[in-house]
Amino acid sequence: MTDPRYLAVKLLDKTFRSGSYSNIQLNAGLDSSGLDDRGKRLCSAIYYGVIQMKISLDYVIDRFSKRPIEKMDSIIVNILRSGIYQLAYMEGVPDNAAVNESVSLAKKFGKTSAAGMVNAVLRNFIRQDKKIYDGETDSAKALSIVYSCPEELVGSLTDDYGKEFTSCFLAHSVEKPTVTLRRNQLRCTAEELEKAMGSISVKNGVNSDLNECAAVPEGGDVTSSEAFRKGFFHVQGMASQYCCRALAPTENDLVLDICAAPGGKTFTMAEMMNGKGQIYAFDLHEKRAELIRKGAERLGLTNIKAAAGDATKFNPELPKFTKILCDVPCSGYGVIIKKPEIKYKKLSDFERLPEIQYNIAQNALNYLSVGGELVYSTCTVRKAENEEVVERLLREHPELEPVALPDMMGRSFGSSATLSPMYGFDDGFFIAKFRKVR
Repeated sequence: MTDPRYLAVKLLDKTFRSGSYSNIQLNAGLDSSGLDDRGKRLCSAIYYGVIQMKISLDYVIDRFSKRPIEKMDSIIVNILRSGIYQLAYMEGVPDNAAVNESVSLAKKFGKTSAAGMVNAVLRNFIRQDKKIYDGETDSAKALSIVYSCPEELVGSLTDDYGKEFTSCFLAHSVEKPTVTLRRNQLRCTAEELEKAMGSISVKNGVNSDLNECAAVPEGGDVTSSEAFRKGFFHVQGMASQYCCRALAPTENDLVLDICAAPGGKTFTMAEMMNGKGQIYAFDLHEKRAELIRKGAERLGLTNIKAAAGDATKFNPELPKFTKILCDVPCSGYGVIIKKPEIKYKKLSDFERLPEIQYNIAQNALNYLSVGGELVYSTCTVRKAENEEVVERLLREHPELEPVALPDMMGRSFGSSATLSPMYGFDDGFFIAKFRKVR
């Protein structure tokens, strides 16, 4: 049987070398591993934990190693990262086990000459009370080290929203993410969902403003449950569910979801419409449109028409829509708790996004009927991709007027809102709503 720590290091090395998405890399590795459930959980915890805390872990390695990281073998670096992560963040792993297993890994990977160095670094870390950082705490550098976030991103968040927001957001970003579901009220009651989840505990009614929102407090593979096979739910964060509530489609609406894949918001809106009316759901690639069709079939939703389509180009064959969701491609910084590798990208990688986002939103307006409403949304917390795009839309399109968003958890948001853990949401998100008045 595969050693879960060995597999974690192997996958980490592959992920950091290729820059591929962590969930895809891990799922592929686990599927072919032969690990039992306990082994899969240990491998996943180390793998995601190291990606999440990479900057913090590398800071420790630099403190206790005589050789700079950039001159080390990449396998040894990932063995050290994994060992330090277990020591610092995994209370259930005894110190000796973390050290001894890490030394053993060096030998298993054929790096016997480095085993002594691995042992020395980890034991020196233990002797220093396993402290990641004990300097001043208020600077961008301190936040970067403590919460494993590049200083460039720390600075950008602070410039946009201030230190309190940034500290809260980053602290939340390194917590264990909550699994949140949207119950399919067309298929089951809350009691039927709980029963069909089997051994996986589910808590219904977690938010009084989102009636079908449910949480899985202990996590687990929810897609392996009978409830998933029966189409009783789809996985969807609270902020995404609120986005659909903001658009508020009914069975009398003709709805366009212009950047829809993998389809979570499409499904929620289709359920809000009681499976009636019609939603046109588009994404750029046919493979992603097929994801929407398969999801709709599992959930029993027949009011979704999914197809491939370029959101930046006008399609004269499409009708006018009364409701449009414009959930545009974005940097994704709002969901780094679930996809931690995103935060290590450079801000310059996203320079072109605001123009693309604006072009998609502007094109979507061509399909909006007079009196119709459009919601612009992203899963990021950058003003360049959010407020600045919205301000440009209002400035250059006088036919639009802002529309108030619904209250949520006792808060009023106006016509646009940055949702974040500060306000009780699970993800960072931006939502703005408009009406076409002429």
